[in-house]
Amino acid sequence: MNGSHSISIAVLTENQNDVELINSTLRGAGHAAHCHWIDAPARLADTLDEHRVELIILNTEAYRESIRQVVKQKDQYDPEVPVIALKDDVNEIAMHDAMRSGAVDLVSLGMKKRLTAVVSRELRALRAERALNSTIMSASSYKQQVRELMQASNAAIALVQEGIIVEANNAWVRLFKSASIEEVAGMPLMDSFDTENHAALKGALIATIQGKWQPREKLLAKPQIDAGESGPLELRFSRIDYDGAPCAQICIVPPDKSSQEPTKLVHDALKRDPTTLFFHRAQFLERLAKRLKKKPKSGLHVLAYIKIDNFKTIREKIGFIDSEEVLAQFSEIVRKRMHPRDVAGRFEGTSLMVLLERGSARDGQVWGQQLAKLVSQRPFEVGDKSTPLTCTVGICGMSDIFGSLEEFIAATVAAQEKGRAAGGNTAVLSEQADEDTKQREFDAIWVRHLRSALMDNRFGLAQLPIAGLRSDSVEMFDLLVRMIDEQGKSVLPSEFLPAAERNNMMKNIDRWMIKAAIDFCADNEADRVFVRLSRQSVVDGSTAAWMEQEFEKHKFDSSRLVAQIPEKDAARHIKQTQALVGALRKLGVGFALEHYGIDQEKFQILDMLKPDYVKIDGALMHSLMTDNELQDKVRRIVHGAQERDIRTIAERVENANAMAVLFQLGIDFMQGHYVHEPEVVLEDTDSGEYNTLASLQAAASGS
Repeated sequence: MNGSHSISIAVLTENQNDVELINSTLRGAGHAAHCHWIDAPARLADTLDEHRVELIILNTEAYRESIRQVVKQKDQYDPEVPVIALKDDVNEIAMHDAMRSGAVDLVSLGMKKRLTAVVSRELRALRAERALNSTIMSASSYKQQVRELMQASNAAIALVQEGIIVEANNAWVRLFKSASIEEVAGMPLMDSFDTENHAALKGALIATIQGKWQPREKLLAKPQIDAGESGPLELRFSRIDYDGAPCAQICIVPPDKSSQEPTKLVHDALKRDPTTLFFHRAQFLERLAKRLKKKPKSGLHVLAYIKIDNFKTIREKIGFIDSEEVLAQFSEIVRKRMHPRDVAGRFEGTSLMVLLERGSARDGQVWGQQLAKLVSQRPFEVGDKSTPLTCTVGICGMSDIFGSLEEFIAATVAAQEKGRAAGGNTAVLSEQADEDTKQREFDAIWVRHLRSALMDNRFGLAQLPIAGLRSDSVEMFDLLVRMIDEQGKSVLPSEFLPAAERNNMMKNIDRWMIKAAIDFCADNEADRVFVRLSRQSVVDGSTAAWMEQEFEKHKFDSSRLVAQIPEKDAARHIKQTQALVGALRKLGVGFALEHYGIDQEKFQILDMLKPDYVKIDGALMHSLMTDNELQDKVRRIVHGAQERDIRTIAERVENANAMAVLFQLGIDFMQGHYVHEPEVVLEDTDSGEYNTLASLQAAASGS
């Protein structure tokens, strides 16, 4: 206590000298006391009514009312105000009687220091109590305001603490068909949504509470209402403080189906097969042809042909009518594993066809393998009948060797038939592109264009940000290569890199990338840039020495560079990789193992190579949101990396649901289209269009 705060004190005594004594005592101790002299009970009522009294000091031997009567009177105005009793002589019995009557303490008139101590103590207690009551009232008022705002909103809103709904508005009650708000409160949030969305929901809740979830993010989750009645809902998360603790506020704006024209809904329904809900064959082929005319911004188109094994046997067991329901259930599994940009159709009979956009044809094969495994592990039930089933998936990546859509589809179907002939329940990648003599002809054309681009320095650098899930303190980029044609248009790596790899030209491209990365760092504030090295650079004994020369030439801080090598190449050439990584570490270069974990958790290679980062293969992201077994696999990878002090990066993250699951699994960083589309740099012009070999040839012929 000090004189910075004035104390309002009511002094009850018939002797004015008591007032002066108390006033001088408190001021001498540093309290700016303002004393109100009360010499009669009637004046006490007026004083309490007019002033915010913080303390009452009562001389029990010079006032006509007892302690009990004074306490009773002041309680009518402010029960919080303490009463300190004064007496000439004080003993334990007198102190007990005074406190029993309602005084907080009994002090002798001659003990000035004790009076000061008691006054200071009681003022601290009073102000703390008032502050607490004010906080409680404010919190209560805040809670009421939150409730009122929630109820006034048309959106469904719920407040969730530690996974439990603590508040919800009427719109939430109506959306989830609950009886009342009271029924919703205390209910686990997960009970309102399908099991397949639980991992993403948990991750979003954790990220929200930790301040890592951005308000603009939307998470898709299917409500656990009546089966088949509702599609996925868009959930927005934000953090608020509620009832003294952090809380996740979830807001859902239900889709406005009334705004959709009935004729449009009918027209769309006519395009789709009623059993699978995929496009009819003609509609699918039309969309397939349109999609293939435009290259994805990264990766390539991959076609999957999916067929249930031995469907005739299933039909005999289940029946002709009910077997169609089995196909419907099977199609729903396929749908759940598709990305938003994928498109599917019922191709013929019981076969389905899906056009995927993936990083590589190998990614498509992994997608098919995961689908086949999932299907084989669950029973399909119709009424009281049940049957297991398997499927075989043919996979083919789009390539210039296919002269028509017919050839592309035929190669995909042939891959499926090959898998079926081998026993089914698998995914087979078409090898036609590798075996076809056309491939060698196209490679020869690509080699000419690649040599020309290398001589003319017609390559561009694309930067792909790597975002932190735990912290944004480190700015990192994955650097990708683009070839630039004579007209200044970008050529995607999926177009020319396979040819470069087959024709031993990757080492030259790798070295161009290293030089470009040095230039990029000179013009940007990036903390780390990741540059991939091909198998050819790994086995070339001169790679590390060449890099050292470039670093010295440009006075480059090599700690900003991270060399990344695919796990498959590193495992195949383990000695050369160890030698290269060891030499690069001496230069200060970091090391990342990419495309890790697709086959199994190979912790032995982590112990041998000791990478700074592991990039978890993007193929594992395809089904991560809904596949518990896959989530456990990634969790084991993360745990194994953490034990070895290795940072983890998830590749090809496509949406907020995947990001939420990754956060919950403990991943450190992520990259992919959800974070940012690759941005081309170091080019004078970039039209945003991408060239193919056909367009390159046409341009060359024209010139």
